[in-house]
Amino acid sequence: MIKSMTGYGKAEANLEGGKLTIEIKTLNGKNSDANIKTSLFPKDKELLVRQKITESLTRGTIDLFLSWEPKAGDSAKTLNADLFREYFRQVTEASRTIEGYDGKESFQAILSSVLRFPDVIDSKKSDIITEENWPLVQSALEEALAAVNEYRSREGEALYRDVTSRVANILSLEDQVEGFEQERIDAVRERILKNLEDLKQKVDASRFEQEMIFYPEKLDINEEKVRLRQHCRYFMDTIDSDPFPGRKLGFIIQEMGREINTTGSKANHAGIQKLVVRMKDELKKIREQSMNIL
Repeated sequence: MIKSMTGYGKAEANLEGGKLTIEIKTLNGKNSDANIKTSLFPKDKELLVRQKITESLTRGTIDLFLSWEPKAGDSAKTLNADLFREYFRQVTEASRTIEGYDGKESFQAILSSVLRFPDVIDSKKSDIITEENWPLVQSALEEALAAVNEYRSREGEALYRDVTSRVANILSLEDQVEGFEQERIDAVRERILKNLEDLKQKVDASRFEQEMIFYPEKLDINEEKVRLRQHCRYFMDTIDSDPFPGRKLGFIIQEMGREINTTGSKANHAGIQKLVVRMKDELKKIREQSMNIL
């Protein structure tokens, strides 16, 4: 069964310092375009992560997000006491030289200012992903990728039902074209005869019949009907047998469109033209949906 290129997957890894959440979102794309939108992965792991994404998801625009939720104690901040005392001493001494300094009442203002100075308050900084906890992170990554593939499979089932039903509609419309074939030839014959009558021209009956044999051949759409049916069968064979048929289906759709367009240009009949318009509409929807098939 085919897969869609649209997908979503999420997994969590409980590490020693908190919870790491991995989210992966995918959309359709011509190639594999993996975007790791986080700085939490160590540089030496990014290439491995990209390889895993490409191997698992094959193709599409892929965005990976990481979010970190530290444990309560681990998220506490620390005071650089030595730096704080030095800043406080300097600011206090400078404040005494200012007219209006009142000592005790200025203490709170100085304290508040010094606490905002650079590096006075430090968050605990350490590498979240380490060699020790990497197996847990890798397991969560694989779980998220598996969830994306499951999502893609469900979307693929819906895509399959839609595009194959539309191919069946095109074949049904093509069958209806045959019902207008004799009517179309008769209409062409009558139109030519009427034009000759309007021109008041006498024609050789046998020669006219010969021309009426050749002229409709120029409007013959039998080859187009045969090729369109062949392309529809090839479409179905490909979507049923190829695990990643997206690109190939695009080429087949182009050929289907060529035969439908030629049928329309040769139709010379309002009923056939209406059927051609409906076939084009179905093919347009197939083309739009196929762009999301992996």
